[in-house]
Amino acid sequence: MFNTLAYFSSVLYRDFTAYTSEKLEKLGLHFGLLFFLIYVGKHPGATPSDLTQTLHLDWGHSQRCITKLVESGFLTKEKVGRRYHLHLTEKGQEAFEVSHQVFFDWDAQRLEALTDEERQTLFALMRKVARRPEPAPHPAAECTNSAGQAGE
Repeated sequence: MFNTLAYFSSVLYRDFTAYTSEKLEKLGLHFGLLFFLIYVGKHPGATPSDLTQTLHLDWGHSQRCITKLVESGFLTKEKVGRRYHLHLTEKGQEAFEVSHQVFFDWDAQRLEALTDEERQTLFALMRKVARRPEPAPHPAAECTNSAGQAGE
């Protein structure tokens, strides 16, 4: 059991969740809202339906989380025609930046013992195990972390 992908996946997930929760708690957020903020931050004006479908969420759960983020001042929900569109508030933009950055910071801490070549190999193997294709190259200006490195 201790030498299985499932075991290491569980350990890493718990560690990432704890790390992220600590960072988000300072903003009044919890881990479950992380991906909502990131999605709206990367897709300003997205509809609740877009978000729900893309993140493969239950409609009711998604609506409760969106409502919580609106009531807490992280999102606005503006009706345009027959649809609602979501946008980050100033508070939401700050939370988006923190939420996005935790991925890079956590990776840097966990992968510091690996060489660049080992990191590339690890990610190539993880993509293979997860059955995900090599990511398409992103324009440099699309998204960067605090170290100026391009990221997802």
